[in-house]
Amino acid sequence: MVKYENIPDFDSLPPVAGMPQGCAWGFFDKDGKKDVHGCLNLLTPEVIKEAYKEARDGVSFSLNYPMDFIRMYSPRQPTEHKVITWREDLEMGDALVLDDAVSFNTQSSTQWDSLLHFGHQATDCFYHGTKVTKEQLMLDSRTYDPEKTLPTLDHWHDRGGLVGRGILLDYRAYAQANGIEYTPFSRHVITTADLEAVAAHQGTEFRQGDILFVRSGFDEDLAPLDGEQQNAKMIQGGWGAIGIEGTEATAKWFWNKHFSAVAGDMLGFEVYPPVNSEGEPDPGAHLGKSG
Repeated sequence: MVKYENIPDFDSLPPVAGMPQGCAWGFFDKDGKKDVHGCLNLLTPEVIKEAYKEARDGVSFSLNYPMDFIRMYSPRQPTEHKVITWREDLEMGDALVLDDAVSFNTQSSTQWDSLLHFGHQATDCFYHGTKVTKEQLMLDSRTYDPEKTLPTLDHWHDRGGLVGRGILLDYRAYAQANGIEYTPFSRHVITTADLEAVAAHQGTEFRQGDILFVRSGFDEDLAPLDGEQQNAKMIQGGWGAIGIEGTEATAKWFWNKHFSAVAGDMLGFEVYPPVNSEGEPDPGAHLGKSG
């Protein structure tokens, strides 16, 4: 596993039948086996070792919000947390033991989306043309995917998690420094030109395999609010949310920068609501918590 050389740019990626230009299905396949990691393949040992060299202070930061972070209205299951006491709930004798029982939808807080999260709507396919049946969704993964061919998040764990050079593009700080006013609870678009400007402002250099984080201020403004207040903020903004511009040009920019993964503090990585190339609402576009 070495640094990938001669990665084709977006316009030169081999065409995939039935998919738009820029589809990278097949690029990371090896020895006749379909890939399950996507751009995480760019986190090679060499890339990771180079990342270690930039550690200076030895201070770590958690990027996780509480599991019940999203308290406003959502069609998704809310987080349920129950503390079970052995003495009272489980009748396990006199031992003083507390267990945590948690039921939650990962989209209710900070999370990574797997390559099986949002599919190609026109074909009902996920990464590599993968299709998942309702029957499969109701079975244990060891039962319906014993060969581990589905591009699910467990593969990320198996390869050692995400370790690499993380870079932060602080759009909020850049906006404040340049007199750009906005509310994150509105359809405020962050373009790739904005991201380039932020990088230049910070003196940030992009490298192959970087894990990109974008700070917009959405989460930190939402965090102090209770459910009703969160709802009010979203209603005030027409249920819009700040995010990255969702265009083919944007997809091209991200691929050509060769990031291994991208994340943000926005409601969805892309701006919401999404629009199509004609500027009209696009209900088939993605909205997921990027965290």
